Amino acid sequence: MRRTDKPKFDCILCSIRDRDARVKSLEVWRDEASIAVLNLYPYNPGHLMVFPQRHVAELSELDRDEALNLFGSMNLAVRALKSCYSPKGYNIGFNIGEVSGASIPHLHAHIVPRYGNELGFIDIVGGAKVLIENPSDYVGKLSKAFEKAEKEADG
Repeated sequence: MRRTDKPKFDCILCSIRDRDARVKSLEVWRDEASIAVLNLYPYNPGHLMVFPQRHVAELSELDRDEALNLFGSMNLAVRALKSCYSPKGYNIGFNIGEVSGASIPHLHAHIVPRYGNELGFIDIVGGAKVLIENPSDYVGKLSKAFEKAEKEADG
């Protein structure tokens, strides 16, 4: 599916949260307050988005418990990625507001694993990036890594 062919939603992340049948499920984990999904258009294998279940646009709209849960969920995501992909590093961040590049008005963190042999940023922006996996093929693999990371964090 090309980006221009995607169905219209008020909020794609709320549609994922609600398990809307029109949305391709790339969910790998959820708890009572947060969800982690593989990015449909990843920069690298394992590129995740972690977001609060409640629709908010900015960090300042989260209450203390939601903020702690979201950052705990991001920590869990890094643990899962580490066991599943063994990246050499990560880019983790939020794009908040349209001028920052945010294309989804629902707060979410991007967690992008970084590898030693990847192309550079200019190559990616220029369209030269070669993906070595389809995110749909790795939902189950990463879901299991989240389960393992959760057990280790609780253990």
